[in-house]
Amino acid sequence: RVACHHRRVLVESVPNYSEGRRLGVVDRLADAVRETPGAYLLDRTSDGSHNRSVLTMAGEAPAIEAAVEATIRVALDAIDMEVHTGEHPRIGAVDVVPFVPLGSTTLDDCIGIARAFGQRVAERYELPVFLYARAAFHPDRVRLADVRRGGYEGLRETIHEPGREPDFGPARVHPRAGAGP
Repeated sequence: RVACHHRRVLVESVPNYSEGRRLGVVDRLADAVRETPGAYLLDRTSDGSHNRSVLTMAGEAPAIEAAVEATIRVALDAIDMEVHTGEHPRIGAVDVVPFVPLGSTTLDDCIGIARAFGQRVAERYELPVFLYARAAFHPDRVRLADVRRGGYEGLRETIHEPGREPDFGPARVHPRAGAGP
């Protein structure tokens, strides 16, 4: 017998959602994480003036990916970017989905996770996805502020233009959820 030692890929994710006023919706987002086996909700914050909430979760990568995807399903159902207002720049209902290495997990592991996750949710939900930071394919998308330039309303008008199209998914905003980096 040969023992196989698979390295545990532990990650933290800190997704941002364009909802900070309807706390019932934020409860549903948090519950989606709590109900995912192996995903641990570490923190949640909401800001009414920014109309934004942040969940902090950690666990093995497959569990965290499943938890974030569960929150995407909630956000697609409950958040409509056509009526969203707030002080914070944003382009989508699920506005940021960073994957952060924990333990022996590397930044390269997280780049791979972010790219595969972005492609999967773009295809599954017909959601345009923009990668940023170290996962970005384009140098002009490394800074999150550059990805968010013009906000949701600006992106809605320019997403089909050369150089502005998403990394994955359709070159049009989702009818309710906008886009996601």
